[in-house]
Amino acid sequence: MRIMSLNCNGIRAAARKGFFDWLPGQQADVVCLQELKAQEEQLPARPFYPGEYHVHYHPAEKKGYSGVGLYARRQPDEVIRGLGWPEFDTEGRLIEARFGRLSVISLYFPSGSSGDTRQEVKEGIMEGFLEQLRAWMADDREYIICGDWNIAHQRIDLRNWRSNQKNSGFLPHEREWLDRIFSELGWVDAYRALYPEREQYTWWSNRGRAWDNNTGWRIDYQIVTPGLRPYLRDAWVYTDERFSDHAPLVVDYDWRL
Repeated sequence: MRIMSLNCNGIRAAARKGFFDWLPGQQADVVCLQELKAQEEQLPARPFYPGEYHVHYHPAEKKGYSGVGLYARRQPDEVIRGLGWPEFDTEGRLIEARFGRLSVISLYFPSGSSGDTRQEVKEGIMEGFLEQLRAWMADDREYIICGDWNIAHQRIDLRNWRSNQKNSGFLPHEREWLDRIFSELGWVDAYRALYPEREQYTWWSNRGRAWDNNTGWRIDYQIVTPGLRPYLRDAWVYTDERFSDHAPLVVDYDWRL
């Protein structure tokens, strides 16, 4: 089973940059997309409804903002949009597809980089989401949560960690929140489980020459329940082409969808 995740930074922009030309050759069973920046009526059948996939979108109510999507080769048994939190759901930040006892989620976690107001929103959702993760861990399902979490966990996860310790996305309490998810609750960072010492980024600022200098952050994850850890086979970030300011994160699992 191959699962791919990408923050598109605008699905129509990603299409113009060749994402849908590249996608068919990747043999992904599930594709999780974030930051669509489009309503469904703005997405024509071609290329935004690839014929080999069952396509599900959850756009934000605000046009040109946020939104998530999920493509699956197998029709999901159930598709759930949102968590029942109005502030979170109106921004189109989560979609879940269920396949038997496996759930695959496309998640776009809020960013606080635009200022104090959005950082407060982010931290309020962090508190509630921790309890949601605890509840998911307690049920009888396996979960793969794909997407842009807007937090780099450790120093290895961004190039300029020293100068970013006071910036949203690498604040000490944000990192401690991820510590709790992994250490206290038992969730698994799929990429780090496979490659604990590899320096690999998934996002590069459009400012300066961040891409050229590989001055990046690893803020895109596939975070899984511990029952899936033995099924992790390989993971990589595709950087040969640029479809967004983020890069596709791909994980292979020894699991049949």
